[in-house]
Amino acid sequence: MQRKPLIAGNWKMYTTAAEARELAAAVAEASKGLSDREVMIAPPYTALPVVKEVVAGSNLKLAAQNICWEEKGAFTGEISPLMLLELGCSMAIIGHSERRHIFGETDALINKRVAGAIKFGLVPVLCIGETLDEREGGRTMQVLEQQVRAGLADIVVTDPAKIVVAYEPVWAIGTGKTASEQQAQEAHHFVRDLLAKIYQKSIASQIRILYGGSVNPGNVDVLMSQEDVDGALVGGAALSAESFTRIINFK
Repeated sequence: MQRKPLIAGNWKMYTTAAEARELAAAVAEASKGLSDREVMIAPPYTALPVVKEVVAGSNLKLAAQNICWEEKGAFTGEISPLMLLELGCSMAIIGHSERRHIFGETDALINKRVAGAIKFGLVPVLCIGETLDEREGGRTMQVLEQQVRAGLADIVVTDPAKIVVAYEPVWAIGTGKTASEQQAQEAHHFVRDLLAKIYQKSIASQIRILYGGSVNPGNVDVLMSQEDVDGALVGGAALSAESFTRIINFK
């Protein structure tokens, strides 16, 4: 099975409901007729209801920016898989570097979130990535292996379409710095080989691995030309309909 590219927009803590409606409508329009790639958007929780209305009937996938592992309970500030399913979500971003480094989420907690998403039928987008100190210290692959193995601990994958990995070097997120195409390919190839060891080669060869970290209209084509880069997790450039449209239509 050929890996279908996935372009994902992470809106982070931006957009009011009205702004989200307008942006989602533009992205839905830009995605019309695309069959050789998938497009996903992850608005803030408060915008999910209006975005669900806007994207109904389109080929856009709707995602949450995080997810709890329990369907309900005393988990103040969290949002459950059932709540997200009700709002039309089919995917959830998990382990983003901002969750890891600003909010202190551990590999063990991220693993629980991944397991919770899969249990309730949502596709987790597991984010991994090294800091600048870790890269300069030659520890990139060590960090990636730790995050992948811990994030997927005890996670059974039989359908490779049911999980996505996103490599986002922390030093490239929101900084304007982007990993070179060679750096991106090297990391993606390493992760795919690692997935083959955790599962099996036939599964790993079909799991999509996205690149994230200052993806923009000027660099998306060369990044997407790399053999093991199967898509992009886009931050700032996803907040502009014009720039995200160009990214969706990478060549």
